[in-house]
Amino acid sequence: MEFRQLRYFIAVAEHLSFSRAAEHLHITVPPLSRTIRELEQEVGAQLFVRDRRRVALTDAGRILLLEAKALATQVERIPRTVTLAQNGDAGFLRVGLGLHLAERLSPAFLAHTKNFPGVEIQCRDIFSALQNNALIDDEIDVGFLRPHVDPVRLVSEPLFQERFIVLVSRASALAKRKALRAADLAQRPLFVHSRSVSSSLHDRILWLYERAGAAPEIVQLPPPTPHGAVLRFLLASRDGVFIVPDEIESYPVPKSGMVAVPLDEPGATVEVRMAWRKNETSRAVLSFLDSMRAFFRAESTTGSRKTAQAGKRRARLVPSR
Repeated sequence: MEFRQLRYFIAVAEHLSFSRAAEHLHITVPPLSRTIRELEQEVGAQLFVRDRRRVALTDAGRILLLEAKALATQVERIPRTVTLAQNGDAGFLRVGLGLHLAERLSPAFLAHTKNFPGVEIQCRDIFSALQNNALIDDEIDVGFLRPHVDPVRLVSEPLFQERFIVLVSRASALAKRKALRAADLAQRPLFVHSRSVSSSLHDRILWLYERAGAAPEIVQLPPPTPHGAVLRFLLASRDGVFIVPDEIESYPVPKSGMVAVPLDEPGATVEVRMAWRKNETSRAVLSFLDSMRAFFRAESTTGSRKTAQAGKRRARLVPSR
């Protein structure tokens, strides 16, 4: 079936006259009639009831008219859609999100969507350690992860730093502390995700212990372990601890029996980066990267300004001597 056949069919259906339809199409009646007969043979149904006095659509013709008009509308949109895609204003993006990053990144995605409403963002939860292969194998277009990033085939840049919090049982003596140091956690069971989940997160936590001279009892969690399951382990052990990035999704739900305590340790941060394939040419991807840079640059500036203002307020409260 050719689109030309459908275009001729729509003209006859709308005019209910072969002569007027032919005039509208700037052709003669014989080739128009021949095209309609060929279309009827191809679909295996009579589309028009016609005699010398009138032309009317059959039930099959009415159904085909609905479908043909819908297809015609789509065809008309193709040039504009292609142009929008060429400029990065239409299309879709496949994004990979590392553990507990969705809540932090959602405002940035919404800001991009407001500027590029024709671009659909498809998000997938993918452990940081698996995002390198997902990018290289063209399963996602942009990854948000905690390093390591393959420097040979991928490009990445930092977006922000995450602090750490310590999840402990409410029954633990640590739950009453306003902040904790790595040395405070020594000799307690430390629940950690496998390196296959996030090698950077895993290694950073163990580095903090090593630098503080603490020797934790490491309890390796098999991947992937749901967050709720980890909390149940902690409740069972009472003295166990679980160190996670300070993100909303990391906090225990109310009445869970768990408490989140800040980890006040120098270097107790982990970097979050965005990564993409080298030599990326998609305007949709490149525009998205620009939006993420702008959003987190503005967020960083606002945060620095608030910190400076807070410092000035504290200075005004200190009495002069």
